[in-house]
Amino acid sequence: MSLDTQKIRKDFQILNQIVNDEPLVYLDNAATTQKPKQVLDAVCNYYEHDNANVHRGVHTLAERATADYEASRDKLRAFINAKSRKEILFTRGTTTGLNWVAKFAEQILQPDEEIVISIMAHHSNIIPWQQAAEKTGAVLKFVYLKNGELDMADLRAKITDKTKFVSITHVSNVLGTINPVKEIGQIAHAHGAIMVVDGAQSAPHMMIDVQELDCDFFALSGHKMAAPTGIGVLYGKEELLNRMNPIEFGGEMIDFVYEQSATWKELPWKFEAGTPNIAGAIGLGAAVDYLTEIGLDNIRQHEMALIDYVMPKLCEIDGLTIYGPKNNTKRGGVISFNLANLHPHDVATALDMEGVAVRAGHHCAQPLINYLDVPATARASFYIYNTFEECDKIIEAIKATKAFFGV
Repeated sequence: MSLDTQKIRKDFQILNQIVNDEPLVYLDNAATTQKPKQVLDAVCNYYEHDNANVHRGVHTLAERATADYEASRDKLRAFINAKSRKEILFTRGTTTGLNWVAKFAEQILQPDEEIVISIMAHHSNIIPWQQAAEKTGAVLKFVYLKNGELDMADLRAKITDKTKFVSITHVSNVLGTINPVKEIGQIAHAHGAIMVVDGAQSAPHMMIDVQELDCDFFALSGHKMAAPTGIGVLYGKEELLNRMNPIEFGGEMIDFVYEQSATWKELPWKFEAGTPNIAGAIGLGAAVDYLTEIGLDNIRQHEMALIDYVMPKLCEIDGLTIYGPKNNTKRGGVISFNLANLHPHDVATALDMEGVAVRAGHHCAQPLINYLDVPATARASFYIYNTFEECDKIIEAIKATKAFFGV
């Protein structure tokens, strides 16, 4: 089923504006997505009608807020098909989730044991593992690329019986590469390793079934899937979460507190110290409702159609270099590129003058940018409200940029 993008766009009032005398074409969705009216209304409704702290009160507003907050946890459980709501931890986002897992790694890693990640990882899936390796004496190993995809032969060679954690991005935020995380997890598990998935760029765009993937941890961010900023989810298998120490301590996460000791609440609340981002969680639940109604398979098909439409047109532009898989079925709705000898920041600024919003820089993936031997890239990323007409607009804008700079 094709998406009715014109109907969807009516839910996103922010798209109806003029930027630099041009209609806005928002193609920075890998950084953050826009929020539909349904999500904004859910957040507003909480603050206007139910604003109270959760779990602690017996008055009506507190009970309503708690019901909505915990209902969002149930929605997220269903959204990624976790086995139990105990396996859904609310976080600030993917970065927080991956940091929590790396802290768990510090609990159990021994010197000379191994952590395997990939060169295409986001900084939030690199730096926590660097810290874990430094603190424990473990060895951090990188898997490299072949034709814009993970080199699976390299991965099989890097994962050994000494490997204790494998942490792989599901979809690269630079290359758009969709990694075979289920297969990688099977390799990791065959060596007794724990499989971690950075799902920031996959959960908003395709069906996720953590039980079918059989990953041990899966982290996602709300703001990349039409929800507010500052909210995300870490999924973890219950047995592993029971082994993990809490990261923060204080109210909400305790069972009993004595003068010299304390005990923790059961899952998932032992990881949610202090007043949580209640409005954010409720907004995330509303975003899940919104995306589920559209259908994640439909979202994936729409983005593939946009990529199939725009990619040949991009390839026809002289001087344009595109990074990532050549096979469009192996990439998400992300296209990173460079234009002739222009710096990507200049390209992005020129596109902005045409009303086209893209991102330029290292995209929090400096090791990958260094591996590609470029200073940075420009990046266009697509979502449910983007249209074929907007694909034509970025092509026109790139050509206008070429003409302006005389390249």
